[in-house]
Amino acid sequence: KKSLKKKEDMPGSLEQLDVAGVEIPYHFRCPISLELMRDPVTVCTGQTYDRSSIESWIVTGNTTCPATRTRLTDLALIPNHTLRRLIQDWCVANHASGVERIPTPKQPAEPVLIRNLLNRASSGSASFCSRISAVRRLRGLARDSEKNRSAIASSDGRRVFVSLLFADVSSEPSELNLESLAIISMLGLSEQDCLYLASDLDRVKYLVNLLSHSSIDVRINSAAAIEMIVAGVRSSDLRAQIGSLDGVFEGIVGILNYPLANPHALKIGIKALFALCLAKQHRHVAVSAGAAGSIINRLAEFEKCEAEKALATVELLCRIPDGRAAFASHPLTIPLLVKIILKISDRATEYASGALLSLCTMSDQTQAEAVAAGVLNQLILLVQSDCTERAKRKAQMLLKLLRNSWPQDDFEYHDDFGG
Repeated sequence: KKSLKKKEDMPGSLEQLDVAGVEIPYHFRCPISLELMRDPVTVCTGQTYDRSSIESWIVTGNTTCPATRTRLTDLALIPNHTLRRLIQDWCVANHASGVERIPTPKQPAEPVLIRNLLNRASSGSASFCSRISAVRRLRGLARDSEKNRSAIASSDGRRVFVSLLFADVSSEPSELNLESLAIISMLGLSEQDCLYLASDLDRVKYLVNLLSHSSIDVRINSAAAIEMIVAGVRSSDLRAQIGSLDGVFEGIVGILNYPLANPHALKIGIKALFALCLAKQHRHVAVSAGAAGSIINRLAEFEKCEAEKALATVELLCRIPDGRAAFASHPLTIPLLVKIILKISDRATEYASGALLSLCTMSDQTQAEAVAAGVLNQLILLVQSDCTERAKRKAQMLLKLLRNSWPQDDFEYHDDFGG
């Protein structure tokens, strides 16, 4: 095969696009993205596009066909099964060259099917087996796509599953309860749902008890629901009541401490811990539950958004004396904060700088640890970077604080940065 130039070398050229070094046939490419179509659909003008591209085009307010510029009188997207099979055959034929076969897309569930399943799940006259079967089917549909989740929610699905989950908070949870919880964790909760649940602590206690369930998935789903409620209610009193429940912080920290690699557990765990720690009166409870060690031990494993949440939580907990002491006692805290101070995002830089500033106000020892970890060079790079003014201000305050800890031969050079 002839060698192909990279896509960025040929802007606007349809003939030079490739996948794994293999030229994509012109009619397999989406006219919008210019990439290999994974789910080709045809619009009313007869033009075919990749579903995600044309959906994005329509959602942003466009009402014309991108290729023909004629008005879309019908927004229905018809799956082009013939073209999809041809694309899949082409992928299989070029598998040896590194082309991956596109999966067969799952079609959105019909609204009538969703309504029938919800009716069966909530029916008091249906057998338990019939109801659990309907809920499991709905959970599978929710897992399949965002479209299905939206369809379930718009069919009053949240109300159905909240009702099923909390049907009897005084008894041990059944499969129906736990499957409903799993779906709620995917659908999310409305502000009205959050207020309804937070106003009755028995419901929240039910979720807190599930944080010690034998299944890690149940524990994660429960933590997700608790985080939604805490983040979704405006009343600081209600949030404070949830944070005061016995076992809530221990349960969340236990999810962060789960020994096996589980990105979803880390994501949900840190979101819940951050939401709970926003109530300052409960931060000491988080520290007592071991939050400091859990965050530091997992800090390198978080994705970007979760790393920001983790560093924000570190800064919050460093605002109280026992929080600072807990982080200072962990040998990896200061080296890790110094190492990642410029590596994640502007927000993360602010939080890491704030946490280091709090820790370095504790003692000469923490200052010496920060200097030994290379904080001086990091802070100088920070104040010279394009980061936020808040981050620069914190860096300058920290540089000034660390003056007496700088190596003597560096003092004169760094004097201008100390403020």
